[in-house]
Amino acid sequence: MNAHDPSQPQVVPAGDPADAAARFVAAMNDGHPAALGHVYEDDAVLVPVPGHPVTGAGLLAANEHLRSFGLPIEARPRHMYVAGDIALLIVDWSMRGTAKDGSEIDLSGTATDVVRRGPDGRWRYVIDNPHGTA
Repeated sequence: MNAHDPSQPQVVPAGDPADAAARFVAAMNDGHPAALGHVYEDDAVLVPVPGHPVTGAGLLAANEHLRSFGLPIEARPRHMYVAGDIALLIVDWSMRGTAKDGSEIDLSGTATDVVRRGPDGRWRYVIDNPHGTA
């Protein structure tokens, strides 16, 4: 998958590994933290700070910290490499604006993520590395 024209809506075909990124964005922006649990495999790893991976409750807490800003997150898959039921996603993301507490937020990065297709056909994060190129 190549970069998309940012002025055009992004369509994620069924069965597309980039569906994991689209579902993550929807779960974060819709304000349903429980939905985030369906985006990750049970033993998934999130690297919220380079060199400091978290799993389980730590993964959920890190995502809840981002959600607490009350700002939408945007993500655009730049590249996707698929080998069977495993895919590597390179995703440009950003979160910008004035947070609920009045602070200015300007977060962005290029994620290097690994997703796997489950028996139900859905792609879920195995490794979510938002600062993957750092």
